[in-house]
Amino acid sequence: MVAYLDYAATAPMHPAAKAALVAAVDQIGNPGSIHTHGQHARRTLERARASIAASLGAEPVETILTSGGTESDNTAIQGLWHARNRDAERPRIITTAIEHNAVLDTVAWMRDHHGAEVVIVPVDTTGVIDLDALERELDDRTALVAMLHVNNEIGTVQPVRSVAKLANAAGVPVHIDAVASYGSLPVSLHEWGVTSVAVSAHKVGGPVGIGALALRRGTKLDPLIHGGGQQYGLRSGTQNMAGAVAFGAVAELIADEQWLAEHAARVRERRDRMIEIVRQAVPDATLTGADPDALLNDSGVEVPARVPGNAHFLFPGCQGDSLVYLLDMAGVSVSTGSACHAGIPEASHAVIGCGYQNEQALGALRMTVGEQTSDDELETLAKVLPEAYERARKAGFSYREV
Repeated sequence: MVAYLDYAATAPMHPAAKAALVAAVDQIGNPGSIHTHGQHARRTLERARASIAASLGAEPVETILTSGGTESDNTAIQGLWHARNRDAERPRIITTAIEHNAVLDTVAWMRDHHGAEVVIVPVDTTGVIDLDALERELDDRTALVAMLHVNNEIGTVQPVRSVAKLANAAGVPVHIDAVASYGSLPVSLHEWGVTSVAVSAHKVGGPVGIGALALRRGTKLDPLIHGGGQQYGLRSGTQNMAGAVAFGAVAELIADEQWLAEHAARVRERRDRMIEIVRQAVPDATLTGADPDALLNDSGVEVPARVPGNAHFLFPGCQGDSLVYLLDMAGVSVSTGSACHAGIPEASHAVIGCGYQNEQALGALRMTVGEQTSDDELETLAKVLPEAYERARKAGFSYREV
């Protein structure tokens, strides 16, 4: 039995998205054209936009379709920074050390090429932002706060309402990357009180190549992509109508609170079984991030402290990369928390940011499940993990020499 346990990288396409995509690709017409075919395509596109907007707690006019989460993050971070620095000097971007590279690399680019000042706020050992430290950093020279709702590696949920409350009091916009939480936890531009939210379709069973940026109405934003100004002058380019329709089919489910809650419960059940399997196979493995059963008090709202489908472990005495390869050979697809550059493993910055040592972080492995994960797939993991771990321990560590 082959097991796919890497839903956080990309999820299998949902049947509703497949059916919608197949129907939409046969529809002729550019949504920007004024003739009948074009206007029919436009109506189809706008229905999809409305479904996506509803799933983000936003209005359709506040929902910009993009190529995915990375573009959405870049559009928000660069666009807000430039707009905020047009009439005053506000060079500071506040973030954390455990962000996705779509955020960290963007703020580093702004620092190196536009003179932005990057402020890193610490997190605790579970990955939760230090709100007191954040409050101390907010001032009238701050352009924006940019951070994840859920860490894509360790699965910890951030108190985004509390972050927004502090930032709003200081007059600072907040951009939230909700790519890792969307489709598993409620996401809402307005209920959170933030300025913008980024999501991606392929993480929730939609197609690759389309995402969205929910941007609060009236927000000043310099566009990242210039041209025909098809989306309110904030994002140019012919819109991906077929992709939007497929995305909208899944978003329509996500917007249903009951469906989302029942879906999350089923995924959580599979996640908990996976954690049990790992703990039985490797008792010394450390589960990072928030307790799977814990709740987070976010400005008076109780929310899960960990996203339902995520289990992130540190395996002592070996490299996560070795485990990835050995498990793959045994038919199990998982992901390492480390990034490889030129074939040389490096410790995950997210794990290091939570206070773990380099050698501990090298043993990181992320396993993520979805509603389609079967009992047979989980039993396959249980069968092959003990041997894979022992072989990885024998392989030991490799280090970069500088």
